[in-house]
Amino acid sequence: MSWFRSAGFTEYFLGISFLILYSFYIFRTFKAGRLLALDKRSIWFKIVLRLSVLVLTIIAILGPSFGEAKREVKSVGKDILICVDLSRSMDAIDIVPSRLEKVKFEMKRIVDAFSSDRVGVIIFSSEAFMQCPMTFDQNALHLFIETMTTGLVPSAGTDFGPPLEMAMEKFKSDESSKKENSRILILISDGEDFGEKTESIARNMEDEGIVMFTLGVGTNTGSPIPTGRGNKTDKSGKPVITKLNREPLELLAKLSGGSYFEISDSRNDVPKMIRKIGSIEGLFRDSRVVDISANRYFYFLIFALLLFCIDVLLPVKSLRI
Repeated sequence: MSWFRSAGFTEYFLGISFLILYSFYIFRTFKAGRLLALDKRSIWFKIVLRLSVLVLTIIAILGPSFGEAKREVKSVGKDILICVDLSRSMDAIDIVPSRLEKVKFEMKRIVDAFSSDRVGVIIFSSEAFMQCPMTFDQNALHLFIETMTTGLVPSAGTDFGPPLEMAMEKFKSDESSKKENSRILILISDGEDFGEKTESIARNMEDEGIVMFTLGVGTNTGSPIPTGRGNKTDKSGKPVITKLNREPLELLAKLSGGSYFEISDSRNDVPKMIRKIGSIEGLFRDSRVVDISANRYFYFLIFALLLFCIDVLLPVKSLRI
C-alpha cells in the first residue's frame, strides 16, 4: 500500500492533541457513568466507535492507494520543422496587423497544439538559417517566434530552395527521426519564389517520406511593402504591390504529397492544418513500464461516515426505570 501524502507535523500534532483531550473526556464520561449507574459496555462501545471514526478519517486524508499494477506507457510523437519566409514582403499589411505578425501568432498556436512533438524553426528569404533546432521546449520556441523580424535575413528576394534543402538535411541527419510520415515540414510564405531548384527538392522530399504542408499568407489585392522610409518603390518611383501567389505553394504541396492552406482576409486554414497534422501517426520513441495504483480514500471515508451515523442513532441510555 502507498500513500498520496505522508503524515507530517500537523497530522501528528492534531492527533496527539485529540487523544489528550479525548482522554479527559473519557475520564469525565466514566465518572458521570458511575453516578448514573450506566452500563460500561455501552460507554466503551461509544468510545471505540468515535476513535474508529477519527482513525478512518485520518487514513482517508492521507490517501491510501492499493491494487498495484504495471502498465506500459509509450512515447509517440512527430518531428515538425516550420520554415518561415522573412522577406520584406512579409511586412505587408493586407493581413492585419501585418503578414508576419499574423504568422507569429498562428505559429504559437501550432506549437501549443503539438506540445508532445519536437518542433523546430527555419527562417529564410534568399538564404536559410536555423532559428531554433527541433525541441520539446515550448517556452524557447515561443521566444524565438516572438523575436522574428524581416531584418534577420538578407533581403535579396525569396528562394524556397535553401530552407527546403536545410530541412531535408536536418531530417536525414537526425537518427531519432527515421519513420516515414512522422517528419513534417510546414512552409509559410506569401508565395513569391525566385528559386530554380524548388520543384526537384520537393520531389526528393516525397521520396524521403517527408510530408510538406504549405501555408500561403496574403490577399489577392495585396498591399505596398512598408520600409523605414515609406513604402518600397520600383525604378519608376511607383509603389511595389505584393500579392499572395498561391500557385508555387500549391505545386510544392502537390509534389511532396502534402496539402496547401491559406491565411487571407477571408479565411484562416490554420485550425484545419493542425487537425490534418494531428491525424498523422507519430513516431514511436520509447516505452516505460510504470507502477500504477488507485487512491482508495473513499472506502475509508464511507466507512467513517457509516460509523458516525451509528454513533448518532445509538445514544447511551442515561435513565433506567
